[in-house]
Amino acid sequence: MTAITNCLWFDTQAAEAAEYYCGIFKNSKINNTSYYGEGAPFPAGTALTVDFELDGQRFTALNGGPIFKFTEAISLQIDCADQDEVDYYWDRLIAEGGEESQCGWLKDKYGLSWQVVPSVLPSLIGGPDAEGAQRAMNVLMGQQKLIIADLQKAYDGE
Repeated sequence: MTAITNCLWFDTQAAEAAEYYCGIFKNSKINNTSYYGEGAPFPAGTALTVDFELDGQRFTALNGGPIFKFTEAISLQIDCADQDEVDYYWDRLIAEGGEESQCGWLKDKYGLSWQVVPSVLPSLIGGPDAEGAQRAMNVLMGQQKLIIADLQKAYDGE
């Protein structure tokens, strides 16, 4: 079976970022770290790649230098069971220099974009009640962190 692993390019913070993310997501771990040797573009002993898992999803963090930066063109989406999970992930990923956006999007302190989304969202913005879905979408567009109760009230017409 073919495996797909997300590779995240960092300037020099690959190991720090992997540890940070593993500290946020349950059932996460660092599996392996490889290091630059002599004659490399970084000092020998600097982490080259860090292979890690976030709740079973594999990632590789690469120290590749400042050539490439993260953009909103790619984001990692977290499917949250309830408001407590939305709050948990939002608060931790925004901490220490992260940046709020809108509609459940944020950038963490490394510039990586995340979508912190309650699992109920598709039924609220795409549910069978088209008018309710439009009301929920209107509320969604005005939110930064998603508030499920407000989205549900809008859908229900309250």
